[in-house]
Amino acid sequence: MDMTNGIYYDDIDVGRETMSPARTVTETDIVNFAGLSGDFNVIHTDAELTKKTPFGQRIAHGLLGLSIASGLAARKPGAEQHRIVAFLGMTWDFRKPVFINDTIRIIETVADKRETSKPGLGIVTYAVKVINQRDEVCQEGQWNVMYLSRRPNSKVAD
Repeated sequence: MDMTNGIYYDDIDVGRETMSPARTVTETDIVNFAGLSGDFNVIHTDAELTKKTPFGQRIAHGLLGLSIASGLAARKPGAEQHRIVAFLGMTWDFRKPVFINDTIRIIETVADKRETSKPGLGIVTYAVKVINQRDEVCQEGQWNVMYLSRRPNSKVAD
């Protein structure tokens, strides 16, 4: 593994905020996600029935929004240079629906970081928000990500 380039645990500062590029959610995304997941619930697939719901139209699967958010995180400036070892877990809330033709992006803020008991590794906690084109928070939560340290044979230090 190349240990000379990239963003390591040591390089990440608490409070740093980044924004991803935006992406428009399409009907094709919803159809493909329904096929992949097996979730053909009418709230996602029946345009006529959903006219009578509180949303007034079909909505994207909540997990589709989360999946797109994960992809958007990988498209943030410099994301390809991060020295990520593992995605460890998350807490997640669904605040507002994502509709067909909504354009979403994520705002990711470093909420916390801590070293692990294993040398050369650190955990970063991100506060993540999925924002639509109206600047409404549709989804939000925390992601815990393990990173390599620049010092692979010792405990990390900030």
